[in-house]
Amino acid sequence: MTARKRFDVIGKPRRRVDGRAKVTGLTRFADDIMLPRMLYCKLLRSPVPHAIIEAIDVSRAQAHPGVHLVLTGKDFPVTFGILPVTQDEYPLAPERVRYVGDPVAAVVARDEQTAFEALDLIDVQYRPLKTISDPKEALATPEPRIHSYGEQGNIHRLQALEFGDVNEALARADHVFEDLFFYEGNTHLPIEQHASVAAVDGEGKLTLWSSTQVPHYIHRALANALQIPPAHVRVIACPNGGGFGGKCDLHNHEIVVSKAAILLDRPVKICLTREEVFYMHRGRHPVLMKMRTGVTKDGKITGMHTQTLLDGGAYGGYGAASTFYTGVLQTVTYEIPRYKFDACRTFTNKPPCGPKRGHGTPQPRFGQEVQLDRIAEKLEIDPAELRLSIVAKPNTLTANWLKIGTIGLAECIRKVVASSDWKNKFRKLPEGRGVGLACGAYLCGAGLPIYWNRMPQSGVQLLIDRSGQVTVFCGATEIGQGSDDVLAAIVAEVLGIDAYDVRCVTGDTGLTPVDLGSYSSRVTVMMGNAAIQAAERLRDLIARAAAEHMETLPENVGFARGRVFRADDPGKLMSFREAIVLAEEKFGTLGSVGSYSPPRSPGRYKGAGVGPSPAYSYTACVVEAEVDRNTGWITVPKVWIAHDIGRAINPVSARGQVEGSVYMGLGEALMEEQVFRRLPPKLSNALVHKIPSLLEYKSLTSLDMPEVFTELVEDPDPNCPFGAKEVGQGPLLPVMPAVANAVYDAIGVRIDELPITPDKVLAALEKEAKGETPRIGPESFPDVPYPEPMLVPPPWEGGDGNSINTPRRSPVKKEALA
Repeated sequence: MTARKRFDVIGKPRRRVDGRAKVTGLTRFADDIMLPRMLYCKLLRSPVPHAIIEAIDVSRAQAHPGVHLVLTGKDFPVTFGILPVTQDEYPLAPERVRYVGDPVAAVVARDEQTAFEALDLIDVQYRPLKTISDPKEALATPEPRIHSYGEQGNIHRLQALEFGDVNEALARADHVFEDLFFYEGNTHLPIEQHASVAAVDGEGKLTLWSSTQVPHYIHRALANALQIPPAHVRVIACPNGGGFGGKCDLHNHEIVVSKAAILLDRPVKICLTREEVFYMHRGRHPVLMKMRTGVTKDGKITGMHTQTLLDGGAYGGYGAASTFYTGVLQTVTYEIPRYKFDACRTFTNKPPCGPKRGHGTPQPRFGQEVQLDRIAEKLEIDPAELRLSIVAKPNTLTANWLKIGTIGLAECIRKVVASSDWKNKFRKLPEGRGVGLACGAYLCGAGLPIYWNRMPQSGVQLLIDRSGQVTVFCGATEIGQGSDDVLAAIVAEVLGIDAYDVRCVTGDTGLTPVDLGSYSSRVTVMMGNAAIQAAERLRDLIARAAAEHMETLPENVGFARGRVFRADDPGKLMSFREAIVLAEEKFGTLGSVGSYSPPRSPGRYKGAGVGPSPAYSYTACVVEAEVDRNTGWITVPKVWIAHDIGRAINPVSARGQVEGSVYMGLGEALMEEQVFRRLPPKLSNALVHKIPSLLEYKSLTSLDMPEVFTELVEDPDPNCPFGAKEVGQGPLLPVMPAVANAVYDAIGVRIDELPITPDKVLAALEKEAKGETPRIGPESFPDVPYPEPMLVPPPWEGGDGNSINTPRRSPVKKEALA
């Protein structure tokens, strides 16, 4: 530098005091440049699950050496939430805490240790309130209300939808099966914990670097929570060390460090401990399910009624969508002519639940696939043959007005049946060994954005210059799933160049077009279609310039292997870089944009926005299990899985995603659970996390992984880029029910709840020895005040996608109004 000014981290000259640079809090670098030292933030979290904050004294913490700032709830008057309908959280709780771990204060200090020390100097007085521990207690305890909004009492959401007369369909069935299932909650367990850094630049604008899957949504919510113009906020999604849905939300710490950076004009960093990640959670909802299904003698489904009860934890979050997802996708896998779905989500004094891989769909999929095996056994039909006979048809509408495009499920089933030697193993292996089959389906992106608008859901911008460099900008976020690789590959394919020649700039709201984020398996389809549009527009410009040079028509110009040539005379060619020079001479600076919006859903009823997708992926899985009758220990030596991917853009990466789903699915099936316990009354009777540590929270290790035989079934879907569907979440869904079905095949006992642990196996075997029904699972379903259902006739019964009634809401209990 020629000018020897003293600058802060973003280049703004600092004010001088008595002619000298103000050096407090600065780090000296070469050439006499001063940069502000990073500060560190830690959060004080509530030790009680439900209480009024009567007083908070931060004076001792403020006076502690090395402390720069202490924040409390009074510093954050605006609530936040990822959905417009659930703006129910404060960055720091101002008056009330709702779960153990709810943040109440923040300390910003010179280092983490100092911040930790200062946390112990904050005095908070709590007045405990009654604790709601589970959905049954929430239903029975309307007061005190955890939130003042919601349906009634401690019920967050109630919904009921009916597509055709289900009672009539069940009445004319040859057999009606009614079963109860429970799916315990579990957490994401990414290798990387949550972390954020916030700083204010030389123009006074805020930048947040964060481990997030949704920088665009963070950008919107952050601007609102801090009441600053969105144009003055920049969010950069750093490469994630795993997300799995846990980084889809806006979190307290992101707002807190942003506020601190603004107040102090210093970079502020926070990195949550593993224990804090457990407390923050946002993971899989515990769900109790009741399923009634009518079938004919040959196994055709006449109607299905699904009821779900969700434990939502302390806040709304994604809960409204999660509640819908516990039922809306049941119809896209098999032919279900009539369908009824009731759902209830309750508030409890536990960490809030949210989206985890498969978002709300693994729970009902577990129940449906286990029940199908029961149906097959009763009808004496092979489970694979039963499923093949009821697979949904391509290019059809479901009873709840979801549009199915291509469906490769039948081929997936045939693949795993053949590769696993199913017909020679099912019911034929020695005692203690068995095989189980299950299927699943998932979205290729949600049809609607989180906040209603008519703008594109994904945008891509291409920049290309005379050097031959192609740079693609997109707001999509790389979380380890390979989205940057897909983006580069798609652009390279259209332009006929090597993917290595494409530079990706992603996940930066200050530089890239909007993409809604990495969730709901949306990135390949939505980002990919936007990238194709942008690349084709740029290719057309290059083709026009090259066509003039080669004396042909633009449509006769081909692109391949880094060359541009005449399709009718390939000997006439030039390098891609030479063609770019011609295009820049003709058109000036070269660039293009592309965007994508999903097709409109045919459903018009209220609630039809959850479930539609441009396409659905399908998976079939066979699990082989070995069960020790003496210990109850379950070993899975082999898994065969086939996934309808449409078309694999990167087969190696796609197989890795499938096998990652197998890993996560086996963990959920056999050991993972986020559970809580009450302390003894003399220790406050508080509801606390039982295992907020990797020492106790069990998940598979590499030594536990079985052999996995993966098959990719390619049935290109015209709505998807080059026909490619999702592969990040769908393959998870059939793994858990396949394990349960394999355990039954091995030892003849049913475990109708997850995880399937050795103690449950032994308890079922003990029941069998006593002559009782050898089953472990829920025994009853509580009385839930589901509302009158919204009636929507299916397409084949004269429906047009609209409801034919205006349901009355369920009556509100008097106690809830007190």
